Amino acid sequence: MFAELIAASLMLHPTGARDNHWVEEEAAAERELLFEDDFDSGSLDRDKWIVIGPDFWVNNEQQVYVDSPDTIQFVSGLEGADDGALVLKPKWAPGTEVPGVRSADFISGRIETKGKWDFTYGRAEARIKMTDHVGVWPAWWLLGNGQWPETGEIDILEYVGEKDWIGVAIHGPGYSGDKAPVNRHYFKDGEDVTGWHVYAVEWTADEMVFYVNDEVVYRATRRTVGWLGGEWRFDNPKHLILNFAVGGVYPAKVNMIEEPYYGLPQESVDAIKTGEAAMYVDWVRVYAPETEQPEPTTEY
Repeated sequence: MFAELIAASLMLHPTGARDNHWVEEEAAAERELLFEDDFDSGSLDRDKWIVIGPDFWVNNEQQVYVDSPDTIQFVSGLEGADDGALVLKPKWAPGTEVPGVRSADFISGRIETKGKWDFTYGRAEARIKMTDHVGVWPAWWLLGNGQWPETGEIDILEYVGEKDWIGVAIHGPGYSGDKAPVNRHYFKDGEDVTGWHVYAVEWTADEMVFYVNDEVVYRATRRTVGWLGGEWRFDNPKHLILNFAVGGVYPAKVNMIEEPYYGLPQESVDAIKTGEAAMYVDWVRVYAPETEQPEPTTEY
């Protein structure tokens, strides 16, 4: 889930935007809907999602993931949402212990469909709203079921609290971390990065096309991976992930902050303490591919 900007030759410039989320709904109306969660029930559908717990820790992130209503919440009547919404919320919890591993001062939430549901090829999209606190790291992404990075990762949205951009990326063997194909999408003047936006990827056997509000913001292809000397690892099933990390490698790479927490400044700590930091998810949907695709593999 960590990547930095690489050569401009790997980027695709935007081709025009349409902001209203009904555009995506209209465009997908005739496609087969494979998965949907509109988070209207007021609780997590555990037939679809699992919750990641405190034993999971990567990227020098500063939080501990917990299964708690403090960090995984649901609201109704949120302005701009269709109905209910999921809220992933970091919380100040100094001295939280993971026995024999570490302690942390923050707790947060991460949900996945691993072991419940996955898919190969199609369009995955989510309507999301975030708060702009430097060093936070909410994300919406897809991951294979094997070992990373060999299993392949598709980052549809990564946000590190900057005022005007979000990141998209892919990771696999030979092109992970700093070597990953990645792009920053800069919002236009007058567009609010913290507003409601639909973040999507159209995934086929030969490429992934990333969208923000139906605007193409990046295209990663087999050829892209070949230029990097890597192996294409996007013909296998991927599960869905929504999480809210705090600090860690990617934010620190961008903001160069090491104190009071790695990648997280004091003003963001204060925002977490007062409950301001959050990621809101109106809905998640996955559609079948528009055209017939090859048979997937389960080798990685």
